[in-house]
Amino acid sequence: MRIWQWARRMQVMTVKEILQLARDTPLLVFFVFAFTFNIVMGGGRTGFELQNAIVHVLDADKSAASRDFVARFKPPFYVVHGVDGTPGLGVALLDQGDVMATLDIPSGFEKSLRRGEATDLQMQVDTTNSSLGLPAYAQQIARQFGTDMAVARMGLDAAAERSLPVVRDEQRVWFNPNQNNAWFFSISELLMMTTLLTILLSTAAMAREKERGTIEQLLVSPLTPLQILLPKVLAMTFVVVVGSMVSVLGVLGPVFHLPIKGSLALFFALTALYGFTTSGLGLFIATVTRNLSQAGMLAIFIFVPIILFSGIHTPHEGMPGWLHVIVLFNPLAHYIDATYSILLRGAGLDLVWDSVLAMALLGAGVLGVGIWRFRAQFE
Repeated sequence: MRIWQWARRMQVMTVKEILQLARDTPLLVFFVFAFTFNIVMGGGRTGFELQNAIVHVLDADKSAASRDFVARFKPPFYVVHGVDGTPGLGVALLDQGDVMATLDIPSGFEKSLRRGEATDLQMQVDTTNSSLGLPAYAQQIARQFGTDMAVARMGLDAAAERSLPVVRDEQRVWFNPNQNNAWFFSISELLMMTTLLTILLSTAAMAREKERGTIEQLLVSPLTPLQILLPKVLAMTFVVVVGSMVSVLGVLGPVFHLPIKGSLALFFALTALYGFTTSGLGLFIATVTRNLSQAGMLAIFIFVPIILFSGIHTPHEGMPGWLHVIVLFNPLAHYIDATYSILLRGAGLDLVWDSVLAMALLGAGVLGVGIWRFRAQFE
């Protein structure tokens, strides 16, 4: 009888939280936007690969070899802006931001190559955008051009060229062979929105009770602190799981053609566990603030470090060693590892159990602290 009564109270309180959210039109509109249009915009943004970089060429040699070399700078990586012999023009265009790189070919370029002598090229790159400014593709073009010229100078035919000793760099990309950035960006956006909304919704639910004075009514009711707080966690977790279902089935698949290789049931269960963890964090925020404005500000203040230390923008391997300890206490870091493993690699629970255990422990700890703080606040 007591178990049935406890379950009945939990059911009624959980439905109450869902109905309150449904009446909050601005928050509901933001919720729909976050799991639909925002995922589309986040997944469709431009990647970090070099594409159509404008190059200005100063060709002082004007030979067949220089023209052959310049012709290798072609889309999708490079677009040749112009070829002339006016010194200083390329630097002026670079300073004005009209081109991304300048390539200077010295006079005597072809003669040096035919004699088997080393020759130097100068490439100046605008690295204000460091991710796009690295001249890796230009180095590959120059290296391959030098090899081709050496083979031609030795007079080797195609059969003889194939017999030369050579080290071949053949790369095999797993899980995302086309290196489609939309898959990564869309999933990352979904995980960030899940984090933001689970924190904000649970924070708003608790702060709204304190602002309206209804929290005192709940305290004088037969409900325990656990029966007051846990339904808020369950309701917001349920809402966020529904939102993630809409994103995966209605956006990631149809729009970005994400090949879901793992179990969706496992992913949604993992999302529910993660929602439980971050909702507990939102309730804790609400217990240390006085109103909804303060709670929202503190939630954003906590949300930013969670994102920065999660590995979405900066890999954990690129962080200082002391930050690795902080990452262990970041639930989003464990959620990211498990999500990519399930959706893109087809991993099962046997491979992501450590992330699941970490999120469960963090969620239980945060919710326990929230309940303790809630009880101490009104004693």
